[in-house]
Amino acid sequence: MTQPEQQARESIDRLLHAAGWLVQDAAAAHIHAARGVAIREFPLPGQGFADYLLYVDGKAAGVIEAKKEGVTLTGVETQSTKYTQGLPTGLPRWGNPLPFSYQSTGVETRFTNGLDPVPRSRSVFAFHTPELLAEWLGTTQNSVQEAPAGYMAEGATFLGKLQTMPPLVEDGLWPAQIKAIRNLEQSLKENRPRALIQMATGSGKTFTSISFIYRLIKFAGARRILFLVDRGNLADQTLKEFQQYVSPYNNFKFSEEYIVQRLQGNQIDTTARVCICTIQRMYSMLKGK
Repeated sequence: MTQPEQQARESIDRLLHAAGWLVQDAAAAHIHAARGVAIREFPLPGQGFADYLLYVDGKAAGVIEAKKEGVTLTGVETQSTKYTQGLPTGLPRWGNPLPFSYQSTGVETRFTNGLDPVPRSRSVFAFHTPELLAEWLGTTQNSVQEAPAGYMAEGATFLGKLQTMPPLVEDGLWPAQIKAIRNLEQSLKENRPRALIQMATGSGKTFTSISFIYRLIKFAGARRILFLVDRGNLADQTLKEFQQYVSPYNNFKFSEEYIVQRLQGNQIDTTARVCICTIQRMYSMLKGK
């Protein structure tokens, strides 16, 4: 193995350990040694070797294709997809093909979630924890279950749940706000990760944002929303608007259903569903200051 490839493997090992995975060699593999086990150089008949085979709760759940730094990972997706379908007969698995695949250089990592209605790779900052993959697969912390019969069905992921969101309640919304929310949700349904809403001053941009944020959390299962502003007084104003927002679906105020944090230190409340923060503070936190 060339030096750059070895360096990539060592970096991937560290990233896996940091995410809670137990990394093992294929010759000494014990798939029940931990909730998440990553097996190096796993042989696949007719396919060669998977750089890493990921086991969750004793069943194969995904693969990692390792490449040296500098390789364009979007060209490696086909190779890792082939490995998700090449497991020997009889090995316990969560599905065929395996639901998760990664391509990584140890510096850059891309991830494909096969549970999505139309799977597509995206960049990630780190490998997911075994607990999160188990949650997506529908397992529990203390028991190993059989794979759910319809685990590939719509609604299993954020992108899947977006496809089945209830109609927008238009009461109290202006035409421009209705158009903005509908177009944004359609964009997200089509797996477009970036969108821009442009609205005039005084057209209720914050109220529009809170309206679709509420729907993303309540109906699509969004875990946490980061709401960035450029001044502290705007953060205070935004917090008040969240607290005053009343759901058109159940008449509860937003803050009665979900925790909203106005970030004033460097500690994010892990139970908060919305975190309001100035750009300057977020930049400082990312720089470790």
